[in-house]
Amino acid sequence: MRSLIWLLIFATLAAILASLGFGLFHLSRGRAEDSRKLARALTIRITLSLVLFALLMLAWYLGLISPHPLEGGARPHP
Repeated sequence: MRSLIWLLIFATLAAILASLGFGLFHLSRGRAEDSRKLARALTIRITLSLVLFALLMLAWYLGLISPHPLEGGARPHP
């Protein structure tokens, strides 16, 4: 189950990067019909980002992933 969660996280991140690439491509072309494709690519990116956030929160809630403290960070207050 853990490997499936990590696979979904990395696949979602790859899809977000691909959507950003498509958006940049359509932005750089600058044609009139590309503005609709640019808006669609950015909408997909936002949707994928929300899905990634929900997936991370669900995995944390189910105990499949856990946060860890930063090493060398703030010292505990006495």
